[in-house]
Amino acid sequence: MDGTASTDGVRATVETAYIPAPPRPRFARAIMSVLVYVFDAVTLTSAFILGYYARLYVPIFRRPDLAPGLDAYIGVLVAHVVTIMSVFYLSRMYHLPRMVSRIDLARNILSNVTVGTVLAYGSAELLFEDTFLYVDYPQTLFFYVTIFSVILTGLGREGFRRIQIGLRQVKVDTDNLMIVGGGRVAQEIATRVQGDPALGYSVVGMVTREGKPQEAIPGVDVIGSFDQIAGIIDRNQIEQVIIALPNATREELVRLISQCQRGQVDVKVYPDMLAYMAGDLNVDDLGGTPLITVRDIALRGWKLSLKRGLDIVGAGLGLVLFSPLMLMTAAFIRWESRGPIFYTQERMGLDGRSFEVIKFRSMRTDAETSGPGWTVPDDPRVTPFGNFLRRTNWDEIPQLINVLLGEMSLVGPRPERPVYVREFRQSIPRYMERHREKAGMTGWAQVNGLRGDTSIPKRTAFDLWYVENWSLWLDIKIIIRTIWMTLTGRSINAY
Repeated sequence: MDGTASTDGVRATVETAYIPAPPRPRFARAIMSVLVYVFDAVTLTSAFILGYYARLYVPIFRRPDLAPGLDAYIGVLVAHVVTIMSVFYLSRMYHLPRMVSRIDLARNILSNVTVGTVLAYGSAELLFEDTFLYVDYPQTLFFYVTIFSVILTGLGREGFRRIQIGLRQVKVDTDNLMIVGGGRVAQEIATRVQGDPALGYSVVGMVTREGKPQEAIPGVDVIGSFDQIAGIIDRNQIEQVIIALPNATREELVRLISQCQRGQVDVKVYPDMLAYMAGDLNVDDLGGTPLITVRDIALRGWKLSLKRGLDIVGAGLGLVLFSPLMLMTAAFIRWESRGPIFYTQERMGLDGRSFEVIKFRSMRTDAETSGPGWTVPDDPRVTPFGNFLRRTNWDEIPQLINVLLGEMSLVGPRPERPVYVREFRQSIPRYMERHREKAGMTGWAQVNGLRGDTSIPKRTAFDLWYVENWSLWLDIKIIIRTIWMTLTGRSINAY
């Protein structure tokens, strides 16, 4: 009798655990999903109209002697809007990620609008020939329409993005988030989510193995144990779950994921040590057998020549364009304090080889009489003009000479002094693998705020990701972000 009761109880528990939780009404989400289509349709229509009038009144090309009225292009306009929006749909541009880089978005808009306008240009000729909708679609109009489509679509998507972020900041368009785990990783995730409302998460709480807090996090409570996950999801209408247990066993992860799979809950898992060692896991195929690629250096072969070409062109143009400002900088340094204008320091670069990095001197000449040390905020060793140089990253500009000589690259892991390299290689796994590529004037870690006196393990992880995921576009994106962060004063830890 006792055994029967126990069995029924287990069966009831299992069945209850998999009853889907009712979805939370998401009117704001539905409106935003429609609004993005409306934004694109309005901006693309406006772009075509502006292109039509620009062809008549902007003197880049010769003004047409006789041009059909705008109403004659209604069919072409509809084909233009529908074709480009179809290309957007197929390119997943209506799949709204939680965060997207403006640079990546601009690239996607440029490429997809270009493809869409070309397809619309060709389809209008084919579809409307011998019909009342046919009209000559001149190349000059095509040019103006393409330019305005890229610009206005970009502005429209930026406006949509600001509306979306505004709604998230007032908790209108947010997902209820539960974090599984209470260790360091879970705490970092909770802190990051709380500090960035634009992510669109509302942290309901954390779930730990025993239901007890490991370390207090302001605003985030422990709301239960692993055994209570199913009920917690139902009661709090959880929509997003992040399992932050990097050292969990396979069996434990499977059990936790099965408990979280209720209704439309989206489950994300923080990678374990294997994923960390692999950097970015890729699945290859060997005669039908899937294999996980653990080590795949992206920058090799012809890509090395491509990257070197970018370095030569970028460094050469930079030295020519910046030479007047560099002469003025040298004069200011000499006027402010006696001593050399440039400062050279031994750093470790490609394959662990040392070289002398060149910088504008930003410290007193006796700055390292007591030995090397990290620069800290309000460092007394930094001169007043040197403080400006460091905040604006202008002290790094002479490294264009290192790039031109082939000792550095425009983008890559930042070089460290040999004394620090010897220290870090003993305590940080895979640290020396960042030296498989040339050191850079800027890098993936730096544009993500990891510069100066910040976590070396985190910086190393970003550097390794860059090494294993290099692309020409990634370099261009890092350069653009570096320039933008410098001009807007958003260079974190620049001191």
